Amino acid sequence: MKLEKKLAKNPGFKKLCKAFAGLNDQKQVEALLRDVCTINELDEMGRRMEAAELLKKNIPYRSISEKTGLSTTTVTRIAHWIHHGMGGYDLVLG
Repeated sequence: MKLEKKLAKNPGFKKLCKAFAGLNDQKQVEALLRDVCTINELDEMGRRMEAAELLKKNIPYRSISEKTGLSTTTVTRIAHWIHHGMGGYDLVLG
């Protein structure tokens, strides 16, 4: 699946991806994420990653919503991207 047109045309997004690819360890990733994202954005991304992990374990959407605080709509969206996305979740969650 191709990257959305808006991101594909954004040179800053490409630089960000290259920056992540060049990092060597978790501390470096944490430092870059903290400088680039707000606390709320990082919290949301963390909860989405947790939801993806639970989805891979076939936990019901409602239970995931209650555990993570994400809406069932967001959990459904994450499930969609796990099955129809670019494979990013599978790269990190197996």
